[in-house]
Amino acid sequence: MKILDVVMHQRNLRKWRGAARNASMMNISALRRARAQARKLMYSLNEVISVADNRLALPMIGSNAFPRPHGTDWAWRPEVWREPLPVPGMASVQSKSMLGREVTLFHDCAHSELSLRQLRNSREADLAPYGLRMDVFAFDGSFLSLVLDFPQQAVDGLTRRHLIRMDTIVELEKPLEIFARLNIKHGPNTEQIVRELPLNEEEIMVEFDLAYSNLNEKRVERAWIDLIFENPQMSQVVLRDVTFSRRPRADL
Repeated sequence: MKILDVVMHQRNLRKWRGAARNASMMNISALRRARAQARKLMYSLNEVISVADNRLALPMIGSNAFPRPHGTDWAWRPEVWREPLPVPGMASVQSKSMLGREVTLFHDCAHSELSLRQLRNSREADLAPYGLRMDVFAFDGSFLSLVLDFPQQAVDGLTRRHLIRMDTIVELEKPLEIFARLNIKHGPNTEQIVRELPLNEEEIMVEFDLAYSNLNEKRVERAWIDLIFENPQMSQVVLRDVTFSRRPRADL
């Protein structure tokens, strides 16, 4: 706030504090003028307060805040759940279409009746600024998945001692199964670990333990997650948040 604005603000405060003190002694004509001015001011103040309360109650745009397990050495909330996208939605989404820079939709439908849309989260329980809604109507394909490409930091220093954890908040229109498949490319090979999301539990979390993989630590190149939706026809899925973290596991 500029110095002149501060001075004007202080002057207006003194004016209205004085009017409040002297209201009981004002003549009727002056009191009517003061009341009319106060009502106009009160309308504008209430508008500012209402908009501010609404915006400040929402999760902050760009927020990467979420609980991290002890010992976490990398944590990430993908762009779709963190930042406003230039194109917030798509209809009749074709396979290999990208929403933002990190999410790609794959399917084998002959005729796509799928849509994706980024939503602004507003619930008290939401830490992520945005959510992602997927609507599926008629579905004539055999598979449907969302692929999340990990940033390079996810694989820098990655070893078989690491646990990779995924936390999410999911809203379903009807029951269905969702699987998370971690893919890690190392040299000519790709290590894959599949977990089913425990959608009936209060905390929807899965962990991928690399100790039981055949990962070649010296040749790790990139990693990504497939979210695989089983029997998705005539359903709506809202992913309110998706976060990942990485930490070394305790010695076996």
